[in-house]
Amino acid sequence: MTTLFDPSNAPEGFRAGFVSLVGRPNAGKSTLTNALVGEKVAITSSKPQTTRHTIRGIVHREGFQLVLVDTPGLHRPRTLLGQRLNDLVTQTLGEVDAVGFCIPADEKIGPGDRYIASQLALLNRKPVVALVTKTDKVKPDAIAAQLLAVTALGDEVLGPENQGAGFAAVVPVSAVQGHQVEDVAKVLAERLPLSPPLYPDGELTDEPELTMVAELIREAALEGVRDELPHSVAVVVDEMNPREGRPADRPLLDIHANVFVERDSQKAIIIGKGGSRLKAIGSQARGSIEKLLGTAVYLDLRVKVAKEWQRDPKQLGRLGF
Repeated sequence: MTTLFDPSNAPEGFRAGFVSLVGRPNAGKSTLTNALVGEKVAITSSKPQTTRHTIRGIVHREGFQLVLVDTPGLHRPRTLLGQRLNDLVTQTLGEVDAVGFCIPADEKIGPGDRYIASQLALLNRKPVVALVTKTDKVKPDAIAAQLLAVTALGDEVLGPENQGAGFAAVVPVSAVQGHQVEDVAKVLAERLPLSPPLYPDGELTDEPELTMVAELIREAALEGVRDELPHSVAVVVDEMNPREGRPADRPLLDIHANVFVERDSQKAIIIGKGGSRLKAIGSQARGSIEKLLGTAVYLDLRVKVAKEWQRDPKQLGRLGF
């Protein structure tokens, strides 16, 4: 990946590079990304496959800079969208310096974890750190058992640790409680090359504002919906412009966005009775967007049907996939 920032006075021994967080859907990747960065740069939801883009979060510390690439969850795809998301993860893995493999502490290792581990074994000995996430959800003895199981998975798929293979490290972490988040940052940083910082101090993400705004609207739309609906929701921001004629001390940003679903019945769910649900989505999203952009926002949301868009190459292209 290209160096974006190269100050000549970089401290001696400084490390910087790219780390991809991977794992099956809902393994805690986005929550951990936000905890490491210290600000919200990736949307989170209890629904699997919330992340659809590779979100970069930038972690600044005294001796290193981690550029985290939060990826969609690797899974066996059932739609063209699913295949494209998997392709995106595979491409990302080939471009990073190290990988953080997120495995939840509250779920047994399953076929999905083994599939991902087998994909990581193809990375030509690129360092893979296993991160046992969500430790706040289980008791200490269950954490210990999961650490042993994860270590065994690394030895089985990547090769025995005593032969220089296996996971580079296995670290338990609770992003929600902040437990061992700094340990994760340090362990990942140890696998980075010596390098000056890649981004200016204080910059937390290089995601375009339009993309982040669309993601915050989608996050609000995912709240409290049935399991089959989240995969069918996509958001496109059509316009985002300052309102003309506003006083300099009271600017207002006009945002017009479309929420796409695949069926008329899903459109009815998003809108809700008398428009109540769409109003709630707009209110939640507007608050998040105003916090992100630091300015007052007028948000206009429209709900549209794009039939079977997850399986249609042309519609996927129009929706940014």
